[in-house]
Amino acid sequence: MNRSARSSADLVVAADTVHTLDPQHPHAQAVAIVGGTVAAVGSRADVRGWCGAGTEVVDLGAATLTPGLVDGHVHPVMGLDMTAGTDLSGVRTLDGLVAALRDAAAGLERGGWLRGWGLDPNAFAGAPITAAPLVRAVGEDVPVLLDLFDAHSALASPAALRLAGVGGPRPFASGASVVCDADGRPTGHLLELEAIALVKDAAPVDDPASRRQRLRDLLRRMAAVGITAGNAMDFEGDSHDLVRALEEDGELPVRWRFAPFVMPGATRADLDRVVEQQRLHGRRWQVEGAKFMIDGTVDGGTAWLAEADTHGESTRPFWPDPEEYVHAVRHLAAQGVPTVTHAIGDAGIRYVLRALAGAPTRTGVPHRVEHLETMPSDLVPLFRRLDVTASMQPTHCTHYTRADHGDNWSQRLGPERAGRAFRTRDLREAGARLALGSDWPIAPFDPRAVMADARLRRTAGHPQEEPVLPGQALTARMALEGYTTHAAAAAGLADRAGMLRAGFRADVTAFALDPLTADPDEFAEAPVLLTVVDGAVAHRAGEALAVS
Repeated sequence: MNRSARSSADLVVAADTVHTLDPQHPHAQAVAIVGGTVAAVGSRADVRGWCGAGTEVVDLGAATLTPGLVDGHVHPVMGLDMTAGTDLSGVRTLDGLVAALRDAAAGLERGGWLRGWGLDPNAFAGAPITAAPLVRAVGEDVPVLLDLFDAHSALASPAALRLAGVGGPRPFASGASVVCDADGRPTGHLLELEAIALVKDAAPVDDPASRRQRLRDLLRRMAAVGITAGNAMDFEGDSHDLVRALEEDGELPVRWRFAPFVMPGATRADLDRVVEQQRLHGRRWQVEGAKFMIDGTVDGGTAWLAEADTHGESTRPFWPDPEEYVHAVRHLAAQGVPTVTHAIGDAGIRYVLRALAGAPTRTGVPHRVEHLETMPSDLVPLFRRLDVTASMQPTHCTHYTRADHGDNWSQRLGPERAGRAFRTRDLREAGARLALGSDWPIAPFDPRAVMADARLRRTAGHPQEEPVLPGQALTARMALEGYTTHAAAAAGLADRAGMLRAGFRADVTAFALDPLTADPDEFAEAPVLLTVVDGAVAHRAGEALAVS
């Protein structure tokens, strides 16, 4: 750009390579920041002219700067509950589950609950998901509650069910269910949020100070891997209290846009409350949007498919009367609230796109559809035609499915539907706006690995894995755009974020390797040298994270 800042910069960051993603001036070597805004972009020769007595200059040498990375879909507050207890994401067999639970129970106080998270249903090797391994591990009297990896299902021990007063099936406003055997006795498998809440509400909760500390630590760890902002798909429970309390103590290390849930059975008063919540904001957070779910998950048998899965399941929407979903979406859209809808199955995606075809966009923030796991070809061009953002998580594909279709997800769908899955490249080729993210805690939030997996269609660092539908691989630039320019456009911020350009937000991520030229397996491990949020350093390599 080769222009001088209008006043002395507060911060100047320089590096051998700066990918501005600004099509007018794509390359640079230095960025000057005043307050929370990029004041100038240019060469190292320009730096002296930008500096005053108080300017901090950070020259990172052979590093690469990009616009700050934005996670398109994450659950920072719900994730505090969904990651309670023992991490079971590495469990691959039922024997491994029993061993992990026995180890975790060794330090359990008498009467305490055993919690765990991240359990992959593939550990059951196609057998019914029941509490039998929980009883085998710790007996009948220990309350155990495990969140499965998809966060749409859980597994509760007999003791946990007793304490929650769950002795049989229950009616729900949504498509949730307490799975029962032929005699009406709960198996321990709980499907969808309302059913899970029956037991979760009976379990002990963290004290507020502990939750604040856990959230603060989470945000610092996100900043340390280059995340500068995130789209939070929740604003439930104590979310408001937590973010306000953290901001009273200092600046949030990551910007947040929150979208409160709208559940089946929502009344006009519930919708009006969501509209009112749009006024809530802080220095680095705001409520903007509303989160819906039209279906559940393929692994849990609660997705909405045009034809049943191989278990005879996944034929119903999450909203028992989906027309109520249409009414709620269009009502909020008419009030200027952008909507976000979880849609995984082909019938669910089709229904949501039809609903959004009649939904206004009054704020410049487009409506979004999340996940899009199995989708027929005729729906792909509709995203551009309807100006609807496709929001996807590449690691859902690479972590939980296999190229040989030997995984639970693929086997439930069958080869045809599993063969039209996670169509990131097709969406980009069709001109769709594609925001990328992690869906933490469903998958890790590190964007380096997410971008690498988007290119590889397998897990980064595991070259022995066969890529899943490699024709859907993104280019390196597409992957970076999914965290920058497309993420900004998805939030209605294309005129002030997502690029390193004078007048834009001063959010910057610095990598030791170039995300556009480095081998993706190597890039997934490349150090993040600096993260700048709103013009302030949120992470600097080599500095220990302060714990207060």
